[in-house]
Amino acid sequence: MRKHWIDNLRWITVLLVLLYHVFYFYNNKGVFGGIGGFGTYPEYPQYQDVVMYILYPWFMPLLFLLAGISARYALQKHSGKEWFKSRTRKLLVPSTIGLFVFHWMVGYFNTAVAARTGVLEGLPTVVKYCIMAISGTGPLWFIQTLWLLSLVLLLVLVFDKKDKLWNWFGKAGIVVIVLLGVFFWLGEQTLVQHPKADSLDGLWNLYKPLFYLVPFLLGYFVFSHDEAQQKVTKYWIPLMVGAVTTGILLIVTTFGEDNTSPQYLGSPLNCLYGWLMCLAMMGWFSTCFDKTSAFASYMTRSSFGIYVVHYLVIASLGYMMKMYTTLPPVAIYVILTIAVFVLSPLIYEILHRIPIVRWCVFGEKGKK
Repeated sequence: MRKHWIDNLRWITVLLVLLYHVFYFYNNKGVFGGIGGFGTYPEYPQYQDVVMYILYPWFMPLLFLLAGISARYALQKHSGKEWFKSRTRKLLVPSTIGLFVFHWMVGYFNTAVAARTGVLEGLPTVVKYCIMAISGTGPLWFIQTLWLLSLVLLLVLVFDKKDKLWNWFGKAGIVVIVLLGVFFWLGEQTLVQHPKADSLDGLWNLYKPLFYLVPFLLGYFVFSHDEAQQKVTKYWIPLMVGAVTTGILLIVTTFGEDNTSPQYLGSPLNCLYGWLMCLAMMGWFSTCFDKTSAFASYMTRSSFGIYVVHYLVIASLGYMMKMYTTLPPVAIYVILTIAVFVLSPLIYEILHRIPIVRWCVFGEKGKK
């Protein structure tokens, strides 16, 4: 029987990603990306950036954890070859071919500042196009990493054909489940603490493959067990209380710092908050949201596509409002938030009805 709470938690988290990017785009805390805030910190605190501090420690790890659970369920019905073939079409095609079909438009706005300074001047059009396509990767790092981790999982399973690891982890009690957060912390320690400007250190810290491997494998080996899900369901309230408490402490003591820096992410308090929120959200949704509706079913089907296209709305409208209007910040935030939640599904609905485009951009098969 399908577990609707997993579907619901996944698409709700995707919507939180959309909201996060609205605030991330204008942050003034030194977080890489976006086009900067409306003033300099600390003279201009920009307290709305607290949304980043609330969400960033846990929402992407949670998506990888849910992906690990789903991988377990899928591999019970399909062979590894069939599953990986579908993963390649669904994840690798949109994040490679899709860059040149759709995401070059995101790259256009990502490179707008460089273009204005003349850095791209004199380059052949085809070279500019390739630069825009690659720089349009944006949030697609998530599905690129997920494809890579899917390959790693198959390699792990080669050495565990009899499911010994899965059966062993199924015995974990709630204390052990909470203590698994140590792996969450260890994963963050794989980041380059002092990345060099002229190196791939920054790219490594963005993709964080070894860190995200942790929740992905824990999702597969631990939380795909009904027993593990029942334990976080039973204790979801104390888990949520613990998460909220540590989250408040984290934000109060660190607001103003770059919350994506290796030092920040590797701090014990950040890791504790992130891990407890992952557990609490699973327990909460398993308890209260294990049901579906017409809207929930639509979001379950469409959230992946909405995620894939949403950043074009952020990059284009967000850039133009800040650079070419005199709108007050509150108006910009409100307009961009409404736009990304309305236009992203609309863009998805249009594109996924075009057979060739739907394959390139969403990894979907021919027109249904």
